[in-house]
Amino acid sequence: MIQSILVALDPDTDTPVATQHAREIATRYDAQVTGVAVVDMGSIETSTKGGGVGSMYLMEEVQKNLTAEARGVAQELVRTFEWAMRDGGVPFETLVEEGVPFQRIIEDMKYHDLLVVGSEPHFFYSHPEEKTQTLSRIVQHSIAPVLVVRDTYQEVKHVLVAYDGSDPAARTLQRFAQMAPFGREISVEVVHIQEKGKEDESSLILQLAKGYLGRHGFETTTTSLVGSDATAEIMQHCKNCKADAIVMGAHATTRLQRWIFGSTTATIISKAGVPVFMHR
Repeated sequence: MIQSILVALDPDTDTPVATQHAREIATRYDAQVTGVAVVDMGSIETSTKGGGVGSMYLMEEVQKNLTAEARGVAQELVRTFEWAMRDGGVPFETLVEEGVPFQRIIEDMKYHDLLVVGSEPHFFYSHPEEKTQTLSRIVQHSIAPVLVVRDTYQEVKHVLVAYDGSDPAARTLQRFAQMAPFGREISVEVVHIQEKGKEDESSLILQLAKGYLGRHGFETTTTSLVGSDATAEIMQHCKNCKADAIVMGAHATTRLQRWIFGSTTATIISKAGVPVFMHR
């Protein structure tokens, strides 16, 4: 059961969606939600480096101004979060921290059951358009599951579990079943992408996953798809079955210039348009 939820707050449009999902999960389980805003001091310092000795004073002033601006944004994010939690009658606390965002969030996640975060968290508040590797680093080091959301909210009624029997997929399946972040009054479909000629193996994997989910109270169906491109198959099936969320493991890899996510997971997070629940 979920008792504590962490929400990463940044200026992106997906933060209100993350807040709404966290509030609904907290309401379902009478859990507490923590909103954390991190002032990215490392990025601020990097952005003000350079120049000669004569420009040091100017750079110090710029850094002070950027820091004050970032702290102001963080406080505004916290105020908006607090209003949303009070409006929903959800117990909460807030944190405004300074440092490297992924390090601060990972530390906070040691004491929370679930992180809810946007798909492209930008904690350099002075330049929020700049992309960071915050999310990939969080997943690489986190001990807790992560729910990654997009910038549009939709109620979760049908969940697609992309399952290949690997250790990350199995750990994610277990945490999803045990935590039931969207409740148990939902339909769950387990999908396995099989290699041609390995129907029996696919059938066994699906049978075991369905049995596990069934013992945790989920109404579950299974689908075996034949294809060489797992990403394309999952994306298309997600669209066809009108899934509201995807559950899948995160795989460490460097393929396709993805530092931590498996290529399938990374692509689905960026293009699926629905929340993704994952664990490493």
